[in-house]
Amino acid sequence: MDTLYDHMPILSRGRHRNPRKGACFMELASYLAGERWSDHPACTHPLLAGLARLVNDHTTDEGRGRLVPLVPSIIGLRGDDLRIDARLALRAVTTALPVAAADRQLALAVSVLAAEEMLARLDGRPAALEERSGWAFAQAPHAAEAARRFSRASKITEKGFRRYAAPNAVQLSVVGIAQACVPDPDGMLHDLLVAAIAECEALIPRARPGADAATAPRGTVNAGASGRPA
Repeated sequence: MDTLYDHMPILSRGRHRNPRKGACFMELASYLAGERWSDHPACTHPLLAGLARLVNDHTTDEGRGRLVPLVPSIIGLRGDDLRIDARLALRAVTTALPVAAADRQLALAVSVLAAEEMLARLDGRPAALEERSGWAFAQAPHAAEAARRFSRASKITEKGFRRYAAPNAVQLSVVGIAQACVPDPDGMLHDLLVAAIAECEALIPRARPGADAATAPRGTVNAGASGRPA
């Protein structure tokens, strides 16, 4: 029996002029949300949308079909709270740091500290590594030590974090995972996007008119056998 997904544009890399040419993840989201065809629709937080575009473009053609059921869950996730940007950046860099090539790890570790510092500042508390960040640092101790020594995270402005630091952290993370020597980078990218959506859902109260008909199953992210914190 046909499903909703059988009648949607096929996911592929990059931007597309119209649905007949295919779609990237966010173009498909704009289609389902009833917005003008765009890879930058208004229905999704800009950084989450940026992560989705990067995951779409760095997932193989064989693995990209797994992303399709996640598209409806991204619709309506939008807000101005800078904690959203910080949480998304932190989720991305703590996922990438343990598996990325050594020459990327210092920048990722610095990004961990920047996100932690921003969250602490927004919450009005002293900066301290959360459990997941501590676990990620333990997997890359040399990069962590260097990051602590040289980081200027405390000097990042809120505007600079939103405009530059967070998007750069997300991009570096996705590329680092895609190029990592791991058995299933597609799976890691998929799970990162699932976790990022969950981070946003925890922070953004939302009503999603029109999205219920396309509700998709979402995976869960557990520690599993690797001992990785959720």
